[in-house]
Amino acid sequence: MKLTLKIWRQNGANDKGKMQTYPIDGIEGDMSFLEMLDVLNEDLINKGESPVEFDHDCREGICGSCSLQINGEPHGPDRLVTTCQLHMRSFKDGDTIVIEPFRASAFPVIKDLIVDRSSFDRIQQAGGYVSVNTSGNTLDANAIPVNKQDADQAFSAAACIGCGACVAACKNASAMLFTSAKVSQYALLPQGQVEAATRVENMVRQMDLEGFGNCTNTGACEIECPKGISLENIARMNREYLSASIKG
Repeated sequence: MKLTLKIWRQNGANDKGKMQTYPIDGIEGDMSFLEMLDVLNEDLINKGESPVEFDHDCREGICGSCSLQINGEPHGPDRLVTTCQLHMRSFKDGDTIVIEPFRASAFPVIKDLIVDRSSFDRIQQAGGYVSVNTSGNTLDANAIPVNKQDADQAFSAAACIGCGACVAACKNASAMLFTSAKVSQYALLPQGQVEAATRVENMVRQMDLEGFGNCTNTGACEIECPKGISLENIARMNREYLSASIKG
């Protein structure tokens, strides 16, 4: 395939940045989107030009690093896949592909297509943990009965990889889906009840401090989420937050 790539280039957070156009040839349908970018970068390096900086790690849809806005959609046109799982057969010969970083004030650009998502780390650090008794009188977690439905829902919430697609898809740049998933994975389990009230209060407070917008129930976050995290988690977090606020 011959393609035209329009890629956002930006040297740093203080640089204005701009779109640059790159023609590319010899792309196979079985290539992943990141492999296509590797081909482009190899060509740029051979020409003595600066390669396009982009995030990646596992390339198996697990780590969430490869977050790119492709033709206006987080992770591209396919559903329930990350950018590294997107294959070039999703595009046609002669297509123009617009590639940008995730756009949100809480995700400042580091360089080119790489954004700083440490705001997500700080939200988790604000309350995403459970108490562990290390005094020598520990209880095996597997010995605590957990309702099957609750366990399944907790695992579904824990599938969130923190890629930020929910933020990029939201017109308000809201992190409610991400935060609610991290709240839900503990709120549904008995081990998570000890810090339940402080957890949701602290994580929501940190989310607001990071500058994310609020949720208006558009639903774009769930549609674009590569792991299909449900909007039900946002409703659960709102209930948890209301309950914690009433308890004081």
